[in-house]
Amino acid sequence: MIVLRDVTLRRGAKVVLERTSFTVHAGEKVGLVGRNGAGKSSLFALLAGRLHADKGDVEVPLRWRVGEVAQSMPETGDGATEFVLQGDEVLMRAQAQLIDAETRGDGHAIAEAHLALEEAGTFDARARAQALLLGLGFRVEQLDAPVNSFSGGWRMRLQLARALMAPTDALLLDEPTNHLDLDALVWLESWLVRYAGTLVVISHDREFLDAITRVTLHVDAGHVDRYTGDYSAFEEARALRIEQAQTAYAKQQERIAHLQRFIDRFKAKATKARQAQSRVKALARMEKLAPVLTASDFQFEFREPASLPDPMLNLRGVSCGYGDSVIILRNVTRSVRAGQRIGILGANGQGKSTLVKTITGTLAPLAGSMVAGKGLAIGYFAQQEMDLLHEDDTPLQMMTRLARKQVEQGGSDTREQELRNFLGQFAFAGDMVHQRVGTLSGGERARLVLATIVWQRPNLLLLDEPTNHLDLTTREALSMALNEFEGGVMLVSHDRALLREVCDEFWLVVDGAVDELDADLDEYQRWLLEVSRARARGGEAPARPGGERSAAPAAAPSAAASRTAASRAATSATVTAAPSPAGTRRDERKQQAQSRAQLANRTRPLRLEVQQIDARLEKLGAEKTELEGALVAGTVAADDMAETGRRLNHIAAETAMLEERWLELHAEIEALGAGG
Repeated sequence: MIVLRDVTLRRGAKVVLERTSFTVHAGEKVGLVGRNGAGKSSLFALLAGRLHADKGDVEVPLRWRVGEVAQSMPETGDGATEFVLQGDEVLMRAQAQLIDAETRGDGHAIAEAHLALEEAGTFDARARAQALLLGLGFRVEQLDAPVNSFSGGWRMRLQLARALMAPTDALLLDEPTNHLDLDALVWLESWLVRYAGTLVVISHDREFLDAITRVTLHVDAGHVDRYTGDYSAFEEARALRIEQAQTAYAKQQERIAHLQRFIDRFKAKATKARQAQSRVKALARMEKLAPVLTASDFQFEFREPASLPDPMLNLRGVSCGYGDSVIILRNVTRSVRAGQRIGILGANGQGKSTLVKTITGTLAPLAGSMVAGKGLAIGYFAQQEMDLLHEDDTPLQMMTRLARKQVEQGGSDTREQELRNFLGQFAFAGDMVHQRVGTLSGGERARLVLATIVWQRPNLLLLDEPTNHLDLTTREALSMALNEFEGGVMLVSHDRALLREVCDEFWLVVDGAVDELDADLDEYQRWLLEVSRARARGGEAPARPGGERSAAPAAAPSAAASRTAASRAATSATVTAAPSPAGTRRDERKQQAQSRAQLANRTRPLRLEVQQIDARLEKLGAEKTELEGALVAGTVAADDMAETGRRLNHIAAETAMLEERWLELHAEIEALGAGG
């Protein structure tokens, strides 16, 4: 288990942790929560060994393999799958061991290397790596694309997949959902629920924490308090603890006041001097309780729009894309009414941001018409908020430019103090208004973008992942502000709590179209998991909520994804013909029997080949077991070591080839069944 005893940690002059103690037991899944800047990431660095405590003891079992997501942006021409595979250091060492042994021609070392590779799971490693990539939203054609060809957000997904690939006893994840869309988040959630090791995760996503964690560590004012339960249970327990502490503090203050009044009244009176002195001693001995100080909650509100056109926006047959010919979405025909709260759902790469950028005018429609209501004023929060900011700017400079622009458009002038007061509402107080944007944290930059949007008094908000880098308090403030906003809202987010609290309808961006989703978030989430499982099997995607079937997902990346004895056992494919509405039961049964007979005739040669492959795979497996047993027992002669190693290589190669063919045959059988 992980144990911290009386730990004090300083970063420069700031005390991050002070005399902190807690325990995390093996196998526990822990949520690490607290405001931005409370010290969560510093605590992670302490657990990972990158920082050392100034005082106290940090105990992490020496035998534990601790994994975390590298925060550096990878720069390499290696393919995506190869990059993820490199995260498995045990496998990499075994591969290096084999190369070295073969170079030296050492037969005994070659045999040992093969055993090490077997223990490292070399035969299904590539399939496991690609399953991680597919789950995190990569397409089949991207599995071997160079890492350098991906954008920053996708490279961070690669780093996440690499961390999940590594065999670990404990996993430290710092905001793993920041670069994920809802599809990938749901998949990651299900993966972490099944993870067998100890998990400590920093997240500001309430539903994500509730689904995964059963212990919560709260970092506040240099201390870490342990709570049993998920985030919702922590909130309830902490609220009760604060209430009890406030009550205890109030009672103690009453007791102190009572003692002080007695002392003040009788200290000069000879007959009461002894009692007064005892009260003085009692007061001195009393352990003073500190008042319950909680950081003030961040709150803001959107200004009342100058006008509310209705409809706000009409899209008729719009095609969205890039350049003159790269079309992402076709025939988008939707309208936005005043007061609507629309959540935009869909996997990364389907076109959500393309739709948003087309509506904002960042991209021109490639076809169709887009008509804005008179007086439409759009407030746009870009997915990468730095797209709207310049690193050398300061918050006050940005607001000054906005104020000048307002004057140019006929508005009234604004004094600097008013701008300072306005920025203070977004937690930019004092000298922070002169701080360079490049030195601000992610949460501070997001608040600054929100400030610029609020200042402009929009009547339609287009928010593309606004909660990245926001802590839970700020997310709750955003939710409240959006619910009180009188205009329209279009929201792209992977924060399910925000979507539930704000949106009353959803658009689904999928297969090049934008459709209304006739389902709630729970149904949509279940569908996403079914799609993920179908993709892993290489099967057809399930019908999406509302009844329409989405395009079939890409085929599984490799035969290795199904290389198990259980999958080989599931070889038969049966098809039942649809009964004729006018036919009798006898006719229906006859038609079904004829269909089965025809299917059996068409698939007989394929099924015979499958049987032959199964028999051959069984023989190869028996031979492999025998050779490995002889190596372990030491009964292989020294002269035969090299030959045994080569034979194991041949068995592995033939097995892979046969399993690839086995999958192809079953794909043909299933295709014939579907057509029959």
